[in-house]
Amino acid sequence: MNRDPSSLDRRALLATGVAAAAMRILEPEPTMANDETFWPNGARLAVSVSLMFEAGGQPISGAGGVIPDPIEKGLPDLPTNAFFQYGVYEGIPRLLDLFDRHDVKMSSFMIGKAVDKAPDLAREIVRRGHEAAAHGRTWENSYALDSDAERRFIADGVESIVRATGQRPVGWNAYWMRNSPRTLDILQDLGFRYHIDEPSRDEPFIVPLKGGDLVTVPYTFHMNDIVAFPFVGWDPAAYEQALRDEFDQLYEEGAHRRRMMVVSLHDRISGHANRVRVLDRFFTYARSKPGVWFARKDAIAAWALERRASTPVVTRATPTETGLPGSAD
Repeated sequence: MNRDPSSLDRRALLATGVAAAAMRILEPEPTMANDETFWPNGARLAVSVSLMFEAGGQPISGAGGVIPDPIEKGLPDLPTNAFFQYGVYEGIPRLLDLFDRHDVKMSSFMIGKAVDKAPDLAREIVRRGHEAAAHGRTWENSYALDSDAERRFIADGVESIVRATGQRPVGWNAYWMRNSPRTLDILQDLGFRYHIDEPSRDEPFIVPLKGGDLVTVPYTFHMNDIVAFPFVGWDPAAYEQALRDEFDQLYEEGAHRRRMMVVSLHDRISGHANRVRVLDRFFTYARSKPGVWFARKDAIAAWALERRASTPVVTRATPTETGLPGSAD
């Protein structure tokens, strides 16, 4: 039997259309599951980049670096201090150019003493549209200080940043994330809106303190250059693949829930030439995907506070009871 070719074409098109419609029903477009309660403009994933500005804030003897053999106590560790200084001379300027090239806005956690030694660089970070956040007066632990001394340690670092940049920090990061049980209460009293010293989630959340809400914008160990990818055993291909895998998994989950990817960089580590090349390739990859928001942490915290109804709220007992950040009493 002879058939009209146009009839066959119509049947084929109809069949194709039905199949396509079925696929749309079975596999909805990710953006259909998203809305403004996730991220601005319906973004599917927030990528949060941190840059630690620590060069000059370290003790001149005994700071951790790439040399495994410790120096004799009390003597200035000249090569280690020069290693830190690389962040000022080369690392931060190179990273700032990279961020500009990809229109990435990040949060820089600044040591007060480091800012005092390189105020022009701190100003340049802010001038380029990045956030100045606080990282203490010096690159040392503060959790063992008494309450008044801890408050001064935090406030002194804040004042250094304000003097240099004109921007008052609203975000906090402690040395190795180790705070005292009362740190969050001190931060809230000093006007901070968020801290990053808890790597427990892949999204921001609110912890009610005795003085009101404080946002946790989670930090990371596994995507932190100083922990996961030190100089010994550095594998640029493995690092790039880890960045892509982290991004891809969270981007996939971001179709249905609020997701945030955290990348933590240090001035003296990720500012080296070969590491910047890896970051350049990753940013190019991430920018090729629709619905990605490269966000400063203060913007993420503000978004979470403004949408408290859709943000996890975690009520906790004291840190001495739970072992987790919260109000001291």
